[in-house]
Amino acid sequence: MKKTLIFWVEEYFYSPTSLQKLLSYLLLPLSWLYCFIMYVRYKLQTPEDFAITIISVGNLTVGGSGKTPLVTALAQNYAKPAIILRGYGRSSKGLIVVKEGNEILCDVKSSGDEAMIYAKKLPNATVIVSEERKIAIQKAKELGCEIIFLDDAYSKHNIKKQDILIDIETKNNFCLPCGPYRERVWKGKNALHVKEDQDFFREVSVRDPRQKMSLVTAIARPQRLDKYLPDVIAKHYFEDHHSFTKEELEEILRRDKSESLLVTFKDYVKIEHFGLPLSLLDLEVKVKEDVLIPIPIKETIFKQ
Repeated sequence: MKKTLIFWVEEYFYSPTSLQKLLSYLLLPLSWLYCFIMYVRYKLQTPEDFAITIISVGNLTVGGSGKTPLVTALAQNYAKPAIILRGYGRSSKGLIVVKEGNEILCDVKSSGDEAMIYAKKLPNATVIVSEERKIAIQKAKELGCEIIFLDDAYSKHNIKKQDILIDIETKNNFCLPCGPYRERVWKGKNALHVKEDQDFFREVSVRDPRQKMSLVTAIARPQRLDKYLPDVIAKHYFEDHHSFTKEELEEILRRDKSESLLVTFKDYVKIEHFGLPLSLLDLEVKVKEDVLIPIPIKETIFKQ
């Protein structure tokens, strides 16, 4: 039931049917009220300067945008970066240092899937999950980090930062609840807009490929993967951040008679300990040089 509802909402936001469009128009008064409240919230906040370069990477809409591989691609250019995120879907609460130096300090249940991706992909990074971004920024400074990347923090208007926004194509351009937009680019906000296949590009590889693979994925709008897929014998979509069990994955292998499960890194970090045959669809990002130019780097040290 939960999965059906989530997929219906994703369709409503990004590729609405005629009936869904009608519903969207009926909810317009609520959308206008929501946008007004978010604008007032923005105007009432004063950005705090933390005396360190802070880059927020995200998007204005709900759902996936490719921010995790983009943050990874940007952060790997620096010697001592910190990645700070809420850690959506984790079983823990409060501030947790997921990784410091070369040591991963907790498991994926405590960190959340996206934080563990950063921990495994970025050997030089400190990774922190926290509901309170300001506390996490202070912790990153205490740990000697030289630049901070905030995962999906455009709405944190009380933090002085450079915003990078990934533009997402959608047929529904309204704010919640009519459409997928959480906020607009408010007057006075500076943001660098980037677009996939224009400012950054995917570099796709498959580790441990097999002849018979079943795609299993729990990312937002999983159809985004279609253009990157090798041949698969079946596709199994789960809701974003789904917690897999070993039994349900074994059932997929048995039912499909596949040799391995093809998964993204987001899924891989949650299920690698099951000991099942896995093939990894690695979707790394290559960023155009001019995307880096607007990022202030005078207080940071580039990795040589």
